[in-house]
Amino acid sequence: MPHDDHHTPAAPHTHGGQHGHGGQHGHGHGEQHGHGHGGQHGGGSDLTLPNLLDLDAEVARTQVEALTAQIAGLAGDHPIRTILDVGSGTGTGTFALLNRFPEAVSTTVDSSDEMLQHLAESAGRHGVADRIRPLRADLDAGWPSVEQVDLIWAASSMHHMAEPDRVLRDIRATLRPGGLFVVVEMDAMPTFLPAGFANGLEDRCQAAAAKARAEHLPNAGANWSERLTAAGFTVLTERTLTVEVPAPLPDNALRYATTVLSRYRTALGDLISPDDQAALDELLVPGALAAQKIVSLTSTRDVWIAR
Repeated sequence: MPHDDHHTPAAPHTHGGQHGHGGQHGHGHGEQHGHGHGGQHGGGSDLTLPNLLDLDAEVARTQVEALTAQIAGLAGDHPIRTILDVGSGTGTGTFALLNRFPEAVSTTVDSSDEMLQHLAESAGRHGVADRIRPLRADLDAGWPSVEQVDLIWAASSMHHMAEPDRVLRDIRATLRPGGLFVVVEMDAMPTFLPAGFANGLEDRCQAAAAKARAEHLPNAGANWSERLTAAGFTVLTERTLTVEVPAPLPDNALRYATTVLSRYRTALGDLISPDDQAALDELLVPGALAAQKIVSLTSTRDVWIAR
């Protein structure tokens, strides 16, 4: 999902001024790459951002399908034939939308060559390569030359913009009359460990990640309803999508948990205590997290749909 990006812990991962997805980065993951350990934690799991974004989309598939159904309902008599994915990341949002709107094509905007390459490879596997038009652009440097479209999707990308209000105006000008704009933002990292586990280990990791994120991304947690209205949009709906997977986790959710916790360990460094670093190391010994039958998943993201 949305996700396309969401939040990864800690320091900023910047491609072209924001998050590397369309000049920002949609896919919201905390805010750094965290490649430093390259998989040494978690039994060699792939800690790269593309992997995290794809795993996030897998665990949230049902909720995203419900969201695209709602978008189709709100579109009404305005057919969705052209889509612009702002901060497309690995393309998970685009793939969900192309599945919902089989006659549509999508322009996927990102400032990261790595993300666009990953997206192109995934598009081939999804059988939609001929319906995607990749566009490398840094939206902080200016709005690209694109034709008007029926739907614009921005998942975990708006908070990376240096000038989000200017970008919102550009987005509005790019929508055809009656067109829809969907904003998806994840304001907190997903949770996996029971309350009080290791004396509140996960709470401390989340707090450290949130502090680092706030320092580097001042628009995180913004009131997008107000900003959308100020830019000339009519907000049709504001809702929260919740993903809940009980313990024991299936394989894809367990890989997701391992990747997020591994990135905490990689990215937070001295922002957490030596005791917490050691506790994460114990959890990330190959097989250790799977052995914890108490590991579950709860994740939320906020959605605004505007016309």
